[in-house]
Amino acid sequence: MTFTTDPSIHPFLLPDHTQLPESDGTFVKNFQEHPQSILLTDSLEPLLQKKHPDGQYAIGQDSGIYWRITEPPEKGAEAPDWFYVPNVPPTLNGETRRSYVLWQEFIAPLIILEFVSGNGKEERDKTPWTGKFFIYEQVIRPAFYGIYEVKSARVEVYRFVANQFELLHPNDRGHYAIDALGVELGIWQGRYQNLELPWLRWWDAEGNLLLTGAERAEREYQRAESLLAQLRAAGIEPQV
Repeated sequence: MTFTTDPSIHPFLLPDHTQLPESDGTFVKNFQEHPQSILLTDSLEPLLQKKHPDGQYAIGQDSGIYWRITEPPEKGAEAPDWFYVPNVPPTLNGETRRSYVLWQEFIAPLIILEFVSGNGKEERDKTPWTGKFFIYEQVIRPAFYGIYEVKSARVEVYRFVANQFELLHPNDRGHYAIDALGVELGIWQGRYQNLELPWLRWWDAEGNLLLTGAERAEREYQRAESLLAQLRAAGIEPQV
C-alpha cells in the first residue's frame, strides 16, 4: 500500500497502529529506565482508576507517538520514555496498541516524560521539525513535559501555555504540581527493584508519597504486626 504525505488528499489511506513500526530498533539507554517507568505507572494506577472508572486511559512506556507520515515511517514518530493519555480506550478493536497515532485518536497526552542519561541536549532541541522539544511543543502538545536528568537527580517540568511550553517552578516541597491529575512530581531517594537511586515519583496534593502495590502491601503488613504486638502486650492472644 502506498501512503500519501498529504492527509487531506486521501485520508482513508492513513495507516493505523497495526500498520506502523512499533520500534526503531534502538536500545534502552540504561538499566534504570525500565524500572523507572514501572514505578511511575504502578504508583499512579490507583489514582487513575478512580479518575477513570470507565477505564478510558492509556499509558505508554518507551512507545512511539506518530505525528506525521514519513519514509521510513518511524521517522515520523517520537518515543517518550513515559506518557499518559486520558479519555482514550486502553486497547483498539481488542488489540494492544503498538503505538499511539495522533491522526487516528486526536487526543494529545496530558504528560510526557523523558529520562535523560546524557546532558539533555536532544530533549531540549528546538530545531524546527526535527528537534524533540520543538515536536513536543509545536506538534504533539502535551499539557506537561518533564525532562528527568538521571545523573544530576533533577527534573525540569514545562507546562503548555499560550501555544508554547512555559518552565514551571517547584513548590516548597521541591515538587511540580500536575494539577490536572491532582498530583505532584519530584525526586525521591530510595531503593526500588534492588537499586538505591534517586527516582522520579508522584505525591498527592498534600505531599504524601503515592505508594506502589508492594509498598502498600508492606505498610499493611507492618500495621498488622504492630496491632498484633499491642494485643499481645495487653495479654490478648488473637485467634487465628
